[in-house]
Amino acid sequence: MQYFVVMIDYGRRGREAIVDPEITRREVVSRIASGEYSNISFIHEIEDQAVEDVTEEILAEAALPELSASEADLASRFDHAHDLRKHETV
Repeated sequence: MQYFVVMIDYGRRGREAIVDPEITRREVVSRIASGEYSNISFIHEIEDQAVEDVTEEILAEAALPELSASEADLASRFDHAHDLRKHETV
């Protein structure tokens, strides 16, 4: 059996461990990316009788992808061309 323990820190209000054997790794990543899980203290993966800290791995998976400089430049050129078309006289 494999499951994840997500420890959320609420500060003065305490902490909460979310443990659900039905939640997959993909679901944990999805919930972090959507903002449903925030202020995470740690994430442990428990498989059989072994416990592994996977906090950094899962947080990295949930992070938004970085755009390279050329991709960002392409997007800004597209936006500029769109603005020019929008303000053309007809």
